[in-house]
Amino acid sequence: MLNSELLLAWFQDNRRSLPWRDDPQPYAVWVSEIMLQQTRVETVLPYFERWMRRFPSIRDLAEASQQDVLNQWEGLGYYSRARNLHRAARLVMEDYGGQLPGDVRTLRKLPGIGRYTAGAIASIAFGQDEPLVDGNVRRVLSRLHNLDIPADSPEGQRRLWALAEASLPAGNAGDYNQALMELGSQVCKPVNPDCESCPLASLCLARQMGLQAERPVLKGREKTPHYVVTAAVIRRNGTVLIAQRPEDGLLGGMWEFPGGKLEAGEDLRSCLVREIREELGARVEVGALMGTYRHAYTHFRVTLHAFECSLSPAGQALRKNGVADIRWVRPESLSDFPMGKIDRQISDRLATEGRDG
Repeated sequence: MLNSELLLAWFQDNRRSLPWRDDPQPYAVWVSEIMLQQTRVETVLPYFERWMRRFPSIRDLAEASQQDVLNQWEGLGYYSRARNLHRAARLVMEDYGGQLPGDVRTLRKLPGIGRYTAGAIASIAFGQDEPLVDGNVRRVLSRLHNLDIPADSPEGQRRLWALAEASLPAGNAGDYNQALMELGSQVCKPVNPDCESCPLASLCLARQMGLQAERPVLKGREKTPHYVVTAAVIRRNGTVLIAQRPEDGLLGGMWEFPGGKLEAGEDLRSCLVREIREELGARVEVGALMGTYRHAYTHFRVTLHAFECSLSPAGQALRKNGVADIRWVRPESLSDFPMGKIDRQISDRLATEGRDG
């Protein structure tokens, strides 16, 4: 069993000052927890502060357009988090009178709030005695209890949640949960944990057996897929064509330069001709290579080749077969449209060329 007094005393002396921690209002805690999913605190801080200036309340968020929401989120990645926040804010206004519910069962009915996030909001913002398990807590508990089964398996998850719940100090779950996460982030790190500075070192079973570097046990990961994709920079009278991705799926609702994935037996240019025909019902002439861009997502990598293109014939009508919307936009206005990292690099280059020209 964890010694909660030791951990809470350590947390009192070592806790970082964070805006959502120093003033744990429910809305702020909710936004921070969504942003922190798979993202480091240092990355989140400027986004959180900008978000709270733009959307200082649930009502402000609910009344905003999706494009405004995605613009504020741009650069954080995992854009479904922003879309879910937006949808959930509207549900809170409609179903809960603008007040975020404080119990785990109701919180989990909202889009984007799973077991961990519900436990975090309920314990930190509402003082409920609810456990949580994130990546940091998983690592701390796996080492403390020398868990020798895969921590990311169903049985491993069950064991970890049971351990987290069993160690909760009644009436102080919020600080305790934050202390566990802080310990995992600052001391019990994935590589080279600082066991000498750990307040729970004497209780750590993995350390006693010299196995801390081997915990947590995780299932083997498959090789990360790599995809080659193409994109068309199509110009018309000082504007360029961009397309909005469908709402569901990767980067849903974001804008991009139209194109798609290379298929077996294709070269880059024939791929781009096919994709534009399928997405927009149009024919293009593929010109010079504009640039090659690379990006790694969580579960795959992408290499994108962008080409200068022209419609053939120039005035042909465009259809929206595989996209939500299309726009002709002046390069200097592309920053108004939320984009993923690669498409933003292309748009920034186009805007710079326009200024230099």
